[in-house]
Amino acid sequence: MDSQEALRLVTEGLRDAVGADCGLGKKVKFDFGQDGVVVIDASVTPNVVDNVDRPTDCTLKQSIEDFALMSEGKLDSTLAFMSGRLKIEGDMGLAMRIDQALKTP
Repeated sequence: MDSQEALRLVTEGLRDAVGADCGLGKKVKFDFGQDGVVVIDASVTPNVVDNVDRPTDCTLKQSIEDFALMSEGKLDSTLAFMSGRLKIEGDMGLAMRIDQALKTP
């Protein structure tokens, strides 16, 4: 699978997980480096999920492969952070709430 297809799948998956209102109330960016970005704008309802690179309250930087592993439960987010595979910029409290906001009921 090429990187554009992977980014499309991640964007669609996050859009489904977020729904109309994930409850975060802020903007979060997943920065996959040269593979692109996915931004969740939860400051508006319905929430917007797109690939427009813009300032956010919190940015999570990681490879798209590591994001997939975390989504599948094969890589723990704390381990990824502690080992440098996940970098967080901005609102750390918001970063800690993302997992819960994206869990489907």
